[in-house]
Amino acid sequence: MVRKANGKWRMCVDFRTLNQACPKDTYPLPRIDTMVDRTFGYEVMSFLDAFSGYHQSWMAKKDEEKTAFITDYGTYCYNIMSFGLKNAGATYQRMIDAIFKGQRGRNLEAYVDDILVKRKTLTEHLSDLRETLDTLRRYNLKLNPAKCTFGMASGKFLGYLVSARGIEVNPDKISAILNMPSPKTAKDIQKLAGRINSLGRFISKAGDRCSPFFRCLRNNKKGEWTDECESAFTKLKKYLTLAPLLVVPKEGTVLSLYLGVSDTAVLAVLLDSEKGVQHPIFYTSHMLLDTESGYPTLEKLALALLTTARKLRPYFQSHIIQVIIDQPLLKILCTPEISGRLLKWSIELGEYDIKFVPRTAIKAQALADFVAELSTSELPLARSLANLWSLHVDSASGSQSQGAGILLTSPMGTTLHQAITLQFKAINN
Repeated sequence: MVRKANGKWRMCVDFRTLNQACPKDTYPLPRIDTMVDRTFGYEVMSFLDAFSGYHQSWMAKKDEEKTAFITDYGTYCYNIMSFGLKNAGATYQRMIDAIFKGQRGRNLEAYVDDILVKRKTLTEHLSDLRETLDTLRRYNLKLNPAKCTFGMASGKFLGYLVSARGIEVNPDKISAILNMPSPKTAKDIQKLAGRINSLGRFISKAGDRCSPFFRCLRNNKKGEWTDECESAFTKLKKYLTLAPLLVVPKEGTVLSLYLGVSDTAVLAVLLDSEKGVQHPIFYTSHMLLDTESGYPTLEKLALALLTTARKLRPYFQSHIIQVIIDQPLLKILCTPEISGRLLKWSIELGEYDIKFVPRTAIKAQALADFVAELSTSELPLARSLANLWSLHVDSASGSQSQGAGILLTSPMGTTLHQAITLQFKAINN
């Protein structure tokens, strides 16, 4: 038995063996980020929660006995879908998608048992609520009144605080970190890392801010909480008290992307511009692996673009992305001699409409905070040496003939070999 947040108890059965024997239901759950974005700009919202959602779905008769469990009072099995079954989430989402097929994306969003009804005006919202409740009544689905709120200007949905203004951090998640004591063990640090990960969308330069925590989890420093970690933890708490408000871009707008690199991470911020003012949409960060730490700066910038495109794929697919950068990133991605990982990255990025423009003055303090301290001592070197080729020459002579060997290396590391036979006498030097 596990105590729930409301003080009541939830019975849990160990279904690990059963789950291993079950094939995976591949029905996809919606992307949380995309669903949260679709709540932006609505003035009136109602937040609904299904009452013990899984328990409102019946088990197939032939499968009931497979859920059997033993108690002091006998052997029982479920005739309703139980929490803990491998495919329970996918099964329930399929049912919800079918029930609300005519409303999803129009005036309703539903993720498993969390339902949000949205509308621009109160009059229209009342009509949408009537439609939603009629649908629930038709399929005999019940709501939990203790978790339902109606006609709200803002509210919590899928871990975020959503409103017509934008997307904000859930205060409960902020409090969980602000009230957390300094970690003492590796398990405590992992718990902190998990909480930070759930807020990653809001944290500028998350990789840099949190790198001391992740270093603690490496084998040679497992669980060793240092003064550097404590300082980073204090600064993170201060930052979270002023976490930014994120916006959702309108259809057809051109989005701006700033990239940055450091010794420990590659970073990016996606922005929308309205009336000359830039507003953040999403912050991303990727901690560099040991093999990636040795990449040249330009390759790190390419990696930052690639990881951001993968994470923010829906934005890259539906908008023109304007990469604002003062490095020749376009040149190394489009050079005919490109090879290796850069070639793979260039092909993957080729499916998106990405444009590169030079960086000018920083337009907002929040953006300046992101861009500050991103430049490393390697950046000027990368700019000055970007177009240089290397030439190595060797020669040989013998009694019958003489020759020379040439090794030409491009800025991207591509090598060309050429051997030449000389028609005149020569010596090795």
